[in-house]
Amino acid sequence: MSDQPHDGGTGPAPYQQGYEGHEGHDPYWQQAYEEPQAAQQYTQQWQGQTWETQVQQPAQAVQPVQSSAPAETAYMPQQAPAQPAYASYGGPQPQAQAPQAPQASLTPVSGETTSGYGPATVAGNARITDAQRARLEGRSPIIEPGMQPAALTALLGLLLSGTAAIGSYALLVPLVVLQAVTAAGWFRLNGMWPARQGIALAFLGALAADAVLLAAGREHGPAAILGTLGVWVLLSLVLQLRSHAEPDERMYGLMATVASAALAIIAAGHLAADPDAVTVGAAAVAVAVLARALPLPTPASVAVSLLAAAGAGIAVGQLTGLGAKGALLGGGAAVCALIGHRVASYDYPSKFVHLTAGVALPLAAAAPAVYVLGRALA
Repeated sequence: MSDQPHDGGTGPAPYQQGYEGHEGHDPYWQQAYEEPQAAQQYTQQWQGQTWETQVQQPAQAVQPVQSSAPAETAYMPQQAPAQPAYASYGGPQPQAQAPQAPQASLTPVSGETTSGYGPATVAGNARITDAQRARLEGRSPIIEPGMQPAALTALLGLLLSGTAAIGSYALLVPLVVLQAVTAAGWFRLNGMWPARQGIALAFLGALAADAVLLAAGREHGPAAILGTLGVWVLLSLVLQLRSHAEPDERMYGLMATVASAALAIIAAGHLAADPDAVTVGAAAVAVAVLARALPLPTPASVAVSLLAAAGAGIAVGQLTGLGAKGALLGGGAAVCALIGHRVASYDYPSKFVHLTAGVALPLAAAAPAVYVLGRALA
């Protein structure tokens, strides 16, 4: 190992003499202790490869220091700024500062989703729904079902219209399908899925209303529907009281169950109404929903839908004996159907909601209008 310092021996001779003779009074020592940067001028540096560099990983070269001494490189790892370089000579060493913990990075780690939600916290971070985000941003949370659900609604409406002219038992087949889709679609529209007990309870209520209507006859239709609805409200209440969920969840489930059962039972109004009224009203709803799905502005689409329903009511009314009165019946049924269509479009519904509630709610909501207007115009 070479003992020659850099630049012809301008190195540590004064520093070594002060250390060997008067350690406590040497001016170089005091200056090095008070100013750690000044000690680097008197630190002994060596050239050549030592045995340590063969075993350990070579350290990166130290950046040159702006001082009177020439630029030098060291093979030792770079030390913390608070620890002076002369500490290896056995002098008094100041305490090293504790390393600071690195700051947490805000970049999401691998596997996290960038869906716009903030990071999870212990205290809770409320995650808003798409509808709430849309309201905060000033956007509308309404998404209309579109042409495919409208086509399914039109198909089911035409089946109701055609089977009503055949008889009550023929009408019962598409009506049961309508009631089942209504019960399932309402729970999904409210974000409750799967809700097997609630869906089954609502559907059983619809079947009970159909059975009572077939047994009592159309003349007792209001009593059969309202009586079944009252019984099923009590059953829904008992079911929710036996639940072990939180009070808010039980109240929300009770409201959803009662509303789903009410819509499914009210759909039985097609079975209680006059057959000619069902034929005209269901056909008008089918035409109205198809017209509403056309790519037009909302006011124009609603106007076109109502006019098309009135025209369909007149056309089908000529076949059933209602004549021009079918326009009023078709228009009233179309108004209720558009209300159901609007409900199925609210709060950013999914495709499954559009294919259930979006299909069934227009026809289910039109049942009271078909019954009332049919009795009034007959």
